[in-house]
Amino acid sequence: MNVDRFTRPTRLMAVAAVVLATTVSPTAAPELPNDAASVRHTLSRLTFGARPGDVARVQRIGLERWINDQLTPGVADNADLRARLAAFETLTLDSSQIARDYVIPAREARRAQQRASSANASTNGTTQVDPSSGAPAQGDASPQMPRRPNGAAMGQRLIIEELASSKLLRAVYSDRQLEEVLVDFWFNHFNVFAGKGREPQFITSYERDTIRPHVMGHFRELLGATAQSPAMLFYLDNWLSTSADATRVLAQRAARRPPGAGAPNGPRAAGLNENYGRELLELHTLGVDGGYTQQDVVEVARAFTGWTIDPRTQSFRFAPALHDNGAKVVLGQKIAADGGIRDGERVLDILASHPATAQHIALKLARRFVSDTPPPALVARAAKRFHDTDGDLREVVRTIVTSPEFFAADTTRTKVKTPLEFVASAVRALDANVRNVRPLLRALQELGMPSYLCQPPTGYADTAEAWVSSGALVSRMNLALELASPGGRAIAAPGLRGDLVAVRTQLVADALGETIARDTLATIEKATTTQQMVALVLGSPEFQRR
Repeated sequence: MNVDRFTRPTRLMAVAAVVLATTVSPTAAPELPNDAASVRHTLSRLTFGARPGDVARVQRIGLERWINDQLTPGVADNADLRARLAAFETLTLDSSQIARDYVIPAREARRAQQRASSANASTNGTTQVDPSSGAPAQGDASPQMPRRPNGAAMGQRLIIEELASSKLLRAVYSDRQLEEVLVDFWFNHFNVFAGKGREPQFITSYERDTIRPHVMGHFRELLGATAQSPAMLFYLDNWLSTSADATRVLAQRAARRPPGAGAPNGPRAAGLNENYGRELLELHTLGVDGGYTQQDVVEVARAFTGWTIDPRTQSFRFAPALHDNGAKVVLGQKIAADGGIRDGERVLDILASHPATAQHIALKLARRFVSDTPPPALVARAAKRFHDTDGDLREVVRTIVTSPEFFAADTTRTKVKTPLEFVASAVRALDANVRNVRPLLRALQELGMPSYLCQPPTGYADTAEAWVSSGALVSRMNLALELASPGGRAIAAPGLRGDLVAVRTQLVADALGETIARDTLATIEKATTTQQMVALVLGSPEFQRR
């Protein structure tokens, strides 16, 4: 971490303040282009890839109307997706139900297994154990969709497997494509790691109830929802953060407990924890160059003491006894003493309305939708739109995706697909039916992007350097070969049957469009089988980018 930034106001913060203090008139085109190339480009950025016929469908209704529909996702039917998700049993459960039915039984099963292993330590027999759950390993029977594994100890793994399966199926089949793109974007922005302790019990609700409802709402509401989410509280340890006075009291109580009595089911003497305060400033709002200091980190951490998790309901609870009620100063603004839970809310208000936050969010969204180095003028307009609409994320996205910069020729195919985007776009380009999602989840793991398992709070990157390597290209080509295999278990793609030349012509048009290099086309035309041809199309340089 760069300590220098704690000692000086930064150029970025100054620029953001100037941008928001001046009048910048939007220059979005009054009428959006509707030619095939512009539509294809828009589909590559606002969806997980075009399906056969999508370009023509969008042209018929007009690109502007299609974008408006995507920005109002409630109008989409999604009947096919709902049918595919109906088989998953954990997606509708709350965190307390998941803890009761899956996490606690898994923990008890692991303990029982450990006791059994200790009792049988003298025997020669060994049991293969699944390292992710501590349960006996199960054979891969490859059912159509993940089902509850045998044994309670496998339940915790099922939570993430079903959630990862639903994420991929949503990316492939949802009619609300922009919503799914934004859910992925904001989950990474407010990342939590499913591999930490009992975090899996919170992840389902975190994406469903905290992230998804707010991706086209106001940033302050999304920020507040994440701040009170048990997933975030647990991941960044704020649920254990206590004031100095509360820490002393809890330590004294612990010292008075009889030996061997164990800790009660309640708060622990953990002390002040700065993890959430630092990431809230650095990643969630102001940005790494947002002009805050180390003392701001401490003050923010003090403001959020007592924001914890109710052990009975597994939901957010404010514990006044753990809170630091002293006066605080955050970014030069004084927060009076004895504010209780309002201290944290006041911090969120300050950060959500700060010019550096507008700049940081505008930059990240422009980077996702336009280029790894988006034009400063576009970022400035998007930041101003953020400020003028009180952080209306729908309008900020609209500003970006209807801008002249978005449609500029030099932005076409400048973004490298993440593994999730590659896998989903490959299935969509083939207009395939996913018969078994597990091989696709394994492919994501092999490509370095297992869902919900990014450990750093930065989340998965969406810039080229994170995903471009010779090894990654080989892995993508191998996946393409598997997808095109006639006996492949993952998908069924009826469109790949028939005359090789006809299939090739159609797939090249659907997957690559009009702008394809001669060398790429010459290589694809050398394929002698449909499987080879599909692998070359999906492994081509053009298909790796959006």
